[in-house]
Parts: sequence; C-alpha cells; structure tokens
Amino acid sequence: MLKFRKGQVASHTFLWAYVLFTLFPLVWLLMTSFKTNREITVNTWAFPTSFNFDNYRAAWETAKIGFYAWNSLKVTVIACLVTVLFAAMTSFALSRMKFGRANKLVYNFIMFGLLVPSGALFIPLYRLIQTLTTEYGIKLYDSHLGLILVYSTYALPITVFIIYAFMLSIPNELEEAGIMDGLSATGIFVRVVLPISMPALVTVTILSFIGNWNEYILSQLFITSETLRTLPTGMASFNDGYRTNFASLSAAVIISIIPVLIVYFFLQRQIIEGMTAGSVKG
Repeated sequence: MLKFRKGQVASHTFLWAYVLFTLFPLVWLLMTSFKTNREITVNTWAFPTSFNFDNYRAAWETAKIGFYAWNSLKVTVIACLVTVLFAAMTSFALSRMKFGRANKLVYNFIMFGLLVPSGALFIPLYRLIQTLTTEYGIKLYDSHLGLILVYSTYALPITVFIIYAFMLSIPNELEEAGIMDGLSATGIFVRVVLPISMPALVTVTILSFIGNWNEYILSQLFITSETLRTLPTGMASFNDGYRTNFASLSAAVIISIIPVLIVYFFLQRQIIEGMTAGSVKG
C-alpha cells in the first residue's frame, strides 16, 4: 500500500484537482458533440441520451471541416519546417561560432522579440503585408505564403531560445573530433550538432505545430478567401447569422484537437527532454 506524507497528500490533492479542472471542459465538449441542439438547450450539463455521430458527419461534410483542416495542415507543417530550419542555423552560428560581440548583440536582438506583445505588431504587420502586395506585386495578403511567413516570424524568438540553450550544452570535444575528421562547418552542423539536438528540435516543432494549428487572429486578419481559410477561422461557418449550431461546432472542435492530442501523446517524452536538457551544463 502506498504511503504519503502530509506534504505529499496536499500536493497530490492539488494536482488531482488541477487535472480535473483542466479536463472538465474537454469532457463536457465531448459529451456535447453527441447531443442535438435541443438537448444542449434543455439541459446543458446532462449526458447525451444516445451517441449520435450525425454531428461529426455534418461537421466533416456540410461545414467542410476536412477542407479547412487540410489548409491548416499545409500552413502549419511548412511554417514549422521554415521556423525550425532558420532557428537551428541561427542557434548553431550563435552558440558554436565566435564573432566577438556580434554573437551577444544578435542573440539579444532576437530575444527582444519575446518582450514585444504580439498584439502590438498586428497593425504594422498588416500594413507591411498590404504594401508588399499592392505596391510591389508580392502576393502575401490573402495567401498561404504570407500566413506562413507571419507564423514563422512570430515563432522564431522562442524557437531560437530553446535550441540555442540546448546547443550550448553540447561538448566542444565532439565538434573538435568532427574538425579532425575533415568536416566543414556545414558538415559539423548536419552530421554532429543536428542529430544531438534532436530532442530540442522535436520540442520546438511540436510547440510550433500546436501554436500554428490553433491560431485564429492572424489567420482571420490576413486570409479573406473562403477557399484559403484555416480550420479555426473556417469554424465561423457554423454561425449562420441567426443562430450557432453548437452541436456540430462541438464535434468540429473535437476533430480539430485530435491531431494535437495524438502528436503530444506519442512525443511528450521528447518535449520534456528538449525543454530540460539544455538547462544544465556539464
């Protein structure tokens, strides 16, 4: 039989309460997805009388959730790849190469992006995208390319922060061994540093994926065409101007979070390793 000290009982009680508090909205949303709109209106908190999958069928076919999910997947995956690639190269240059004071200056400049509230950049970023589109003919507004660039830019500071901390913990002896074997800087980066940094790369990829997949404001701001909408903005179609189809909307939300839950379930160990491995050197 497990025995707990008084402090452990209090901490475990708090953790269980926190887990229940966190999971309750998800469980309620899952139950709601099997109800009809009338059941939701009559008794919001009751269990569904039957497990009806019509809401999921309506969300997938009528509301075109599958189409919006494909748009989100395309934008999210490409933005993640761009972010991780540029962040990894930048972190390698800052952590493994010496440029005098330039290393610290460039790093501090990138980290300054963490201090700027994201909302403060909406208006200047919108005007920049509009100017590049209308005056210079670069199709960024109302295009997936523009959204990908915006997502990558927003995620770059935190991504560099995590990868840079991890690369600092890599022993210099491995780099010296690569030089002795005749590897160039590119060879050391590709064949030595990147494989060792895989936990950090997986971590930032997942964090970027979750952030981009669930993002709503920027997508609503820069995408106007119905065929280009991502999943969060596409869910607005459940509101017909008179009422909201809460039953189908709940089913759509459940569908939208399934990919994130699957990714996190199988890669949660890599996320923890990537977040903590670079925190202690030696």
